[in-house]
Amino acid sequence: MIILSIFFLVTALIYSSVGFGGGSTYLALLLLWGIPYTIFPIIALACNIIVVSGNSFNYIRAGNLNFKLLLPYLFGSIPFAFIGGSIQIEKELFEIILFFVLGIAGILLLINFKTYENNSSSYKTLPIYFSLLIGIILGFVSGVVGIGGGIFLGPILYLFRAANPKYITTAVSLFILINSIFGIIGQLTKDQSIVEIKEYFFLLLAVLIGGQLGNLLNLKLLSTKILALITSLLVIIVAIRMGFNIFIL
Repeated sequence: MIILSIFFLVTALIYSSVGFGGGSTYLALLLLWGIPYTIFPIIALACNIIVVSGNSFNYIRAGNLNFKLLLPYLFGSIPFAFIGGSIQIEKELFEIILFFVLGIAGILLLINFKTYENNSSSYKTLPIYFSLLIGIILGFVSGVVGIGGGIFLGPILYLFRAANPKYITTAVSLFILINSIFGIIGQLTKDQSIVEIKEYFFLLLAVLIGGQLGNLLNLKLLSTKILALITSLLVIIVAIRMGFNIFIL
């Protein structure tokens, strides 16, 4: 489990450096390590909460919170994150959904990584109905699989130039945090106990350390664009590894 903890730490470090939680990759790692399937989503969502809580606090303290940007997505996602989390699906279907989630997210990030440092003053407000629809879709997928949904929301907002990058990063972190909380609540309506997480406390500690290091990396060392590129490549590599396990082995 020491190696798994190191992977969790590195994942948290890389993802937190661009405002994400890392839930999708935690799930893939848990799957590859043979951790009991029923506890997957709760562990991943708990790790998300730990990582993005620090991000959210730092971004808000820096004055980068734009409620007008964030709220429509939250209104759509919150109830559906709970509903998705309460749905029980078979492991084989879960693996296939996660594979596609990782693949699509990685490609979106790779396509949009250059925009993570685009400080253009030309932005456009997306229609409320479109924002609500995106929130509903991402909230439901997040709840079912056990991710925060920010790895999709971020690239979408950058693609449409919905706001300044610093506002997008803050909105994405809070979106992940709140979705993960309601996703866990939904997961706990099933025959699962949060007490089981205590056996994986070392993973939670690893992402706590990794998340703090990721914040430092973002603020002090590498550019956000480079960090986004690294994150996209990591997601794609994990997706390929999962696809090999599902469809070939």
